[in-house]
Amino acid sequence: MSVRLSDVIAALDEAYPPRLARSWDSVGLVCGDPGDQLESVTVAVDATPAVVDEVPAAGLLLAHHPLLLRGVDTVAASTPKGALVHRLIRTGRSLFTAHTNADAANPGVSDALAQSLGLSVEAALEPACPPGDLDKWVIYVPRENAEAVQAAVFDAGAGHIGDYSHCSWSVSGVGQFLPHAGANPAIGSVGAVERVEEDRFEVVAPVRARAAVLAAMRAAHPYEEPAFDIFALVPPPGDTGLGRIGTLAKPEPLRDFVSRVNAALPRTSWGVRAAGDPDRVVSRVAVCGGAGDSLLSVVARADVQAYVTADLRHHPADEHRRASEVALIDVAHWASEFPWCAQAAGVLRSRFGAALQVRVSTTRTDPWNLGQAGPDSCGDQS
Repeated sequence: MSVRLSDVIAALDEAYPPRLARSWDSVGLVCGDPGDQLESVTVAVDATPAVVDEVPAAGLLLAHHPLLLRGVDTVAASTPKGALVHRLIRTGRSLFTAHTNADAANPGVSDALAQSLGLSVEAALEPACPPGDLDKWVIYVPRENAEAVQAAVFDAGAGHIGDYSHCSWSVSGVGQFLPHAGANPAIGSVGAVERVEEDRFEVVAPVRARAAVLAAMRAAHPYEEPAFDIFALVPPPGDTGLGRIGTLAKPEPLRDFVSRVNAALPRTSWGVRAAGDPDRVVSRVAVCGGAGDSLLSVVARADVQAYVTADLRHHPADEHRRASEVALIDVAHWASEFPWCAQAAGVLRSRFGAALQVRVSTTRTDPWNLGQAGPDSCGDQS
């Protein structure tokens, strides 16, 4: 079985749908020819020179963090990032990024973090609300014309729900209008208030069919100025989104849980630090791989005893601790996302088996390389 780069891209897009990426993000293929044959994939958090050197010729580097996240106007080999792009291309190596789409996917980055800590995931911390692709149409029409107008909008693409078509809901009422000079009313006359027995019916239709449904409704409707509303439907939150909420098999004091986090994640100069009552029992935990202080307000309402994330800043953390009893456990950004590498490798191994060599880079790409051990973070500092 030969594997093309396009085959791997399709598998990654299925596992980590690009539509889940944040609007500011840059995900997908950075360099490489989708038609090329692929023999290996190396998975890492960052595309650094040391990691790129590990990638065999004609191999793919799957990185979590985008190499070109910020806008660039050059990839000249005289620039650090440009030099890396040139090195990849010259040796036939490819680069692909799965970033915030991997954060929000299920399973994704935070699922891998939760699993490494021994948590059973219950739900997304901040469920995603994907963009809706359906409208709800509410149309008012004289009762004797309702069937014809419904048929017209059905033919234009409205009224499909799952395996059903011609779906609608109707209720009867009385419509009222007063035609003014210049009007050409189908019912009634200029200057006189008219009351008409009407049906109000509702149908759903794809957003892409909006123009076709509108044209069909106007063509079939007897009124010069039909009354109607279009509501953009927002789908309910699903099982994707940022962060996860999970439970421990057995409750334990915060000091023991912090030790669990320290033992589960790769060592870094950043280490593990915590804020909270060391004796408070922890059973339900929120996690977010990567920088997670933007979710502190969500965490405070989440019915958890602790929150594990990275890059917590002083002021947001201080304000959170003043207002909430949820303990904070802050780890290195790279360490919080490293468990995802094994998850992504598993996705590819299960899809391609022996036809594709997949490995996880063990090179530590955490930018911090020196640290000074401080007091026991679970000890009494008073």
